[in-house]
Amino acid sequence: MTRAATRAIAALVAAGVPHEVLRYHHDPRDHAFGAEAVERLTGGTDGLRAEQVFKTLVVAVPGGLGVAVLPVPAKLSLKAAAAALGAARATLADPAAAQRATGYVLGGISPFGQRKALPTVVDSSALGFEKVLCSAGQRGWDVAVAPADLIRLTGAVTADVQAR
Repeated sequence: MTRAATRAIAALVAAGVPHEVLRYHHDPRDHAFGAEAVERLTGGTDGLRAEQVFKTLVVAVPGGLGVAVLPVPAKLSLKAAAAALGAARATLADPAAAQRATGYVLGGISPFGQRKALPTVVDSSALGFEKVLCSAGQRGWDVAVAPADLIRLTGAVTADVQAR
């Protein structure tokens, strides 16, 4: 048996989740990771839209960390994320803490296969798509999955966490 390329892909394979890995060339000078993924993965003949490409943000809540998964073009409502995660407040986590907790580098943080499973909220807009894309655990790698599989495998709740 061959070894999966990332822990995220290994988690999907182990759970028997249908998925498709999409790769693109990551420019190491580009630090707008989500925007780069949208630019490289949408607008082609497959009909993918920017709102289908989701980013994984690690947030600090009282007592620990959590994860918010939402469309790349959207801004996170920290208040809504905190409420969905059952916390009084939330802030974006320190990048080093996010990397330590998930085992992934910034720009490659996946909701799947994290070092320690963190409480997760997926933006409810995901439910409007047949498939959504999120990081596959490495910069330049995304994975397409059904929203129901994303929610199930991460143990996520769904809520509207986009800032309006």
